[in-house]
Amino acid sequence: MAKKARMAKEERKQVGLNMRTALYNDLSKVAKDNGHTTTYVLEQAVEHYIQFIAPAESVVRPEIMARVRQSITKHRKLYQLLAEEKPVASNAR
Repeated sequence: MAKKARMAKEERKQVGLNMRTALYNDLSKVAKDNGHTTTYVLEQAVEHYIQFIAPAESVVRPEIMARVRQSITKHRKLYQLLAEEKPVASNAR
């Protein structure tokens, strides 16, 4: 209840959407079936996306990290050789 009151008092920004008709119809039906406005349901979906989905997409998948670790272990000696400092030949005359 407090969240609804908070949302009503917040500054609003009007946006225009170009959404697939079928998706908008589903959104409207869900909102109506649950006694909410389409705006409220859309705001909830955006909040959920920002809080849970977006952060997870910026994290490397565990199976990818496992492969990276395997590669590092397999090629450790090569990496060490490449990292060694070699004397630079001078072209001084």
